[in-house]
Amino acid sequence: MAYINRITDTELQRKLQAAGAVLIRGAKACGKTESSKQFAKSILEVDTDPQVPLLMDTSPNRLLLGNPPRLIDEWQEQPKLWNLIRHEVDKRALPAQFILTGSANPDENAKKHSGAGRFTILDMRTMSWQELGHSTGKISLKALLEGGKVDVYDEGNDLEFIIEKIITGGFPGLINKSISQATELNRAYIDLLADADMSRVSNVKRDPAKVRNLLRSLARNTATTVETVSIETDIFEKDSVTVSRPTIYDYLDALERLMIIENQPAWNTHLRSSALLRKAPKRHFTDVSLAVAALGADKKSLLSDLKFTGFLFESLATHELRVYAQANDAKVYHYRDSSSLEVDAIVQKYSGEYAAFEIKLGTGQIDIATTNLNKFAGVIDTTKTQAPQSLNIITGTGISYTRADGINVISLASLGV
Repeated sequence: MAYINRITDTELQRKLQAAGAVLIRGAKACGKTESSKQFAKSILEVDTDPQVPLLMDTSPNRLLLGNPPRLIDEWQEQPKLWNLIRHEVDKRALPAQFILTGSANPDENAKKHSGAGRFTILDMRTMSWQELGHSTGKISLKALLEGGKVDVYDEGNDLEFIIEKIITGGFPGLINKSISQATELNRAYIDLLADADMSRVSNVKRDPAKVRNLLRSLARNTATTVETVSIETDIFEKDSVTVSRPTIYDYLDALERLMIIENQPAWNTHLRSSALLRKAPKRHFTDVSLAVAALGADKKSLLSDLKFTGFLFESLATHELRVYAQANDAKVYHYRDSSSLEVDAIVQKYSGEYAAFEIKLGTGQIDIATTNLNKFAGVIDTTKTQAPQSLNIITGTGISYTRADGINVISLASLGV
């Protein structure tokens, strides 16, 4: 299958020219290696090359020989490579020498020698709707962050299509797979995570049954600010087993290192009101399809529980915003205060400009979303924080247009970089 250009390709090219090495982080099978191969001039496959363990013991610097940029794929299988590369970058004093890919974040020993000034970091996620061809990208996040409005685009999808894409997800290996094939492969991904990956990432044996119980609880609470104590209770009530709070913290840390879950942090700003900002993050799987797989859900069950499907759609839309935000030098937060006012996503650039988004599966809640967004705009203290560049509602089944009050309604099938 021909390579499909990724939105992060431009960022990778830029970062290669800025530093001696680029570390690409992302969940297993999200496409890190294939993207890297488009730029690499030589490749070392650490996890499959039988010579790697031998050379690590005898002549490790030989592993770094090869035309640059040299791809060091799955480098975390040999953690000592981190410091070897760090020193080699110093020695060569040239940009674009190495690309490191891994399915786990560096451990604490590596972080102590972070390679500041030597490494740049690129976060890679599963494929967005724009990359997969499900979205036209006619409405750019870049324009929304500049206060842009939208023309009318009839790009809405029907509910069954959206649910099928939620179940299938954005892993590149699932392109052209049927929904039943994707379901089987995503469930196998969860099984391997529980049976092997969770133990491998920290060299500590994990109980696969407890991992599965935790994943199911996280899936049931996707796109919410569920606390750890609530996860503990949920596991006991739903699965009739006990998982201690310290174990939950430990397992959550491992899932974050594997980049299986990606928390959505709370946004911090100045308010006119006396309401207090809530700090708890929202919890998401790196790809919404893994939440579906963890629960063993299917198309029929999601069609019969549209409230839960709405949370899954919010998680999907948050994933999309993250991909497009990263390309626009921005990050994705959520807003919640003590008055129970919530906004699903705040996309803010490093330079300060931001846009607010409510996310709704269907069009029936647009008026509620509009009220929320107007309340949100009203509580921002614009003497200390600039006003939002735009207020927006992302929908699944509706069309895209700008309302008379200036709020943009955007079909996910229209949204892009």
